[in-house]
Amino acid sequence: MAGHSKWKNIQNRKNAQDAKRGKVFQKLAKEIYVAAKSGGGDPDTNPGLRLVIEKAKSANMPNDNIKRAIDKAAGNQDAEHYEEIIYEGYGPGGAAVMVSCLTDNKNRTASNVRHAFTKNGGNLGESGCVSYLFDRKGYLAIERSGFDADEDELLLQAIEAGAEDMETSEEVFEIYTEPENFMAVKESLENEGFEFATAEVTMVPQTDAELDEEQQEKLEKLIDMLEDDDDVQDVYHN
Repeated sequence: MAGHSKWKNIQNRKNAQDAKRGKVFQKLAKEIYVAAKSGGGDPDTNPGLRLVIEKAKSANMPNDNIKRAIDKAAGNQDAEHYEEIIYEGYGPGGAAVMVSCLTDNKNRTASNVRHAFTKNGGNLGESGCVSYLFDRKGYLAIERSGFDADEDELLLQAIEAGAEDMETSEEVFEIYTEPENFMAVKESLENEGFEFATAEVTMVPQTDAELDEEQQEKLEKLIDMLEDDDDVQDVYHN
């Protein structure tokens, strides 16, 4: 993980996501619904649901919205059926892009994702073409603004709780965990009074691609177009 910062990418996307917060909540509700439908509505006995709820809370999704999505899964006899599909491809400059989708119409989703890549200077690839460039990790970010604890003490507490690595910058502390240790590390640090700007299990690229200004603009347009699609849950890139 050394030398890689996910925070910069998060900050680059934050304003765009804030502008479409309603759509973000709608997608999170769908993810919560699917998790609750498949494994039950109790997060204590459904680890998948618990992770999605943590992700929703990190995005400041209201508790009422979360409860409504769980209740819908419990009470929906004519169950909506969503299939999880991962698309992989290359953006401008060869950047690796993974697109996580929940869809009730695979043909529609595949067509839309392919169109987004083609229109913005990329191309959709075969399954597995870029996924090997990413690792699934727990990710916790603590902003340094207003942070009054000792950095070394935070590192020690994170490692003792089961964290794998911590990176620091002027803006943020970034803590990485194995997915199965994510909740234990998060809860341990919360009990010590730490608050997180971002807390989720996500895909973290192993290396960064270097893009020029034009390529970066095209990649951002590709990501925007993908994120605007109702079937797309998450877009990961390097």
